[in-house]
Amino acid sequence: MSFSNFLSRCVEARDEIEKFKRPIIVGHYDCDGITSTSLIAMALRRMGKEPKIKTIRKLGEKEIDEIKKHEEVILTDIGIEEFESELKDRKIVSIDHHQSREGGILQVNPRIFGFDGDNEISSSGAAYYVFKDYVSAELAIVGAVGDMQSPMRGLNREILREGIKSETVRCDVDLNLFGRVSRPLIWLLSYSTEPLLPGLSGNESSCAQFLKSIGIEAKKNEKWRKYFELDFDEKRILISGLVAYLYSMEVEKEVAKSVIGEVYTLTKHPIGSELSDANEYSTLLNACGRHNKPEIGIGVCLGDEGSLEKARSLLSEHRKKLRDGVFYGNKHYEDFGKFYFLDGRGVIEDGIIGIVAGMLYGTIGRAKPIIAISIDEGGEIKVSGRATKNIVEGGVNLGKIMENACEGIGNGGGHRIAAGATIKSNKLNEFLRNIAKEL
Repeated sequence: MSFSNFLSRCVEARDEIEKFKRPIIVGHYDCDGITSTSLIAMALRRMGKEPKIKTIRKLGEKEIDEIKKHEEVILTDIGIEEFESELKDRKIVSIDHHQSREGGILQVNPRIFGFDGDNEISSSGAAYYVFKDYVSAELAIVGAVGDMQSPMRGLNREILREGIKSETVRCDVDLNLFGRVSRPLIWLLSYSTEPLLPGLSGNESSCAQFLKSIGIEAKKNEKWRKYFELDFDEKRILISGLVAYLYSMEVEKEVAKSVIGEVYTLTKHPIGSELSDANEYSTLLNACGRHNKPEIGIGVCLGDEGSLEKARSLLSEHRKKLRDGVFYGNKHYEDFGKFYFLDGRGVIEDGIIGIVAGMLYGTIGRAKPIIAISIDEGGEIKVSGRATKNIVEGGVNLGKIMENACEGIGNGGGHRIAAGATIKSNKLNEFLRNIAKEL
């Protein structure tokens, strides 16, 4: 493992990009892809360049043909291993963190230098190291949180330290529920899906009763109160009361503990805004990407006028679809022995099926991976796999499992803890058999 060699590669990539005259940035559509694309675009603008930007869901032959139309390309948060030979005649720089190996394309990928791209650094973190002279740390933290790399470890931890030093990021141990800065207390609890709070999630009257039982006023001076507005003692009472409640409901210890954790505040944004909390910021960006409007998320990151209001509208729709998906999943998932299976075809959109799968760990056993399916816009089966850190530490690598299970019937890959695939519509049974065999 060599940090100095990684930094040298970052300098090499930046030097190459500085020579580009009319580059296009091609990035993935999720939060990490949006933040890394935005970091690159921000840096290029400060160099006096105005790049074209394109976001994609996956890299296939259609996307490769589009990329070939451009001479200068920056790929980010997209694994290129399978298509590298088709792109050798272009000036290409790849900034990524997926499983890969050194090849003919100039890659800034921490994995090549021995770092863990699943847990220690995301594509936005890699982009940050390439363009440190032009950008701040906050979007790299948002990208890492959005890619399930919280709490910060490894290279992410170094980025966090630099963000704290520059006073753009603050790190605290606090309530770790989504909405702690933007949602009134009742909705903070009732809308919680990760973790799911038995008896509280989806039940506003129960949430109101719970708050009353521990002596926390949901309203003050006719105004709904939010978590960040509570004083220190009230926050302590709410956290301890919630943990005690979850233990009384006999949820798994890991779930009960998950309501407390590191939270990251982005200090240049006003407290109470979604953009002041890395978790909420990342969800806002995911909402844009998952609902086919990643350009709005990029606009939010770049501070473009009007983008935040559009993103908030998408977030509202996103939250509803996630809640509906989770409640459907809790009723319809099946135990296939080696893994849990959720068939969301016709019910859950392909853009959010993976998020729903991960959220199911709030209520179902955490000892097996979850494989969930939906239908993509081309009529093929979109597969999303999710695992827990304990499963991965036990040796499971979902990215490789997906890749192997798809041989001859589709394309798959990703991270050890979260991976995806696209398979032919008539190959589901074969794919599921392959997954069981791989596991």
